[in-house]
Amino acid sequence: MWGRMLAWGALIALLVLVGLQLIKAQEGPVSVGQRAPDFVLTTFDGETIALTDLAGKVVVLNFWASWCKPCESEAADLEAAWRAHQDRDDIVFLGVDYVDTEPEARGYLEKFDITYPNGPDLRTSISQAFRIRGVPETYIIGKDGILVHAQIGPFSSLAQIQSILIPLLTP
Repeated sequence: MWGRMLAWGALIALLVLVGLQLIKAQEGPVSVGQRAPDFVLTTFDGETIALTDLAGKVVVLNFWASWCKPCESEAADLEAAWRAHQDRDDIVFLGVDYVDTEPEARGYLEKFDITYPNGPDLRTSISQAFRIRGVPETYIIGKDGILVHAQIGPFSSLAQIQSILIPLLTP
């Protein structure tokens, strides 16, 4: 009898857990105006970067993958935007490699000459926190930690990226 009760209890707990995950998945991506979820990214170079350490900076968080063709279409524009602002101390670009292998990811970074910090999304913890639906997706986080722009799909141009960033960087 105790075995049956334990089995039923475990089954109910499992169903509740699955139900909560389904509800979370239905919520869609993090919304503009919400506080950005905290995360820690370990880059391919071994550097650990936490969102909490970037307070007071604009953060451009790009989710990409080496197998993603739309990611390729925006890679040069993101790098150009980074290079235009890299001398500032109030903006950071971060790339999050989604469901990929390290050799292919490093090849992608080299192919597109991407110089801003990038790292793998180990256990997909960052993408789950932002509830991404695919790649590319880019989240721009204001200096106060609030999400100010969510780009689902690739940016169309460098001008589009700059039109979002420049007002955030003006005092």
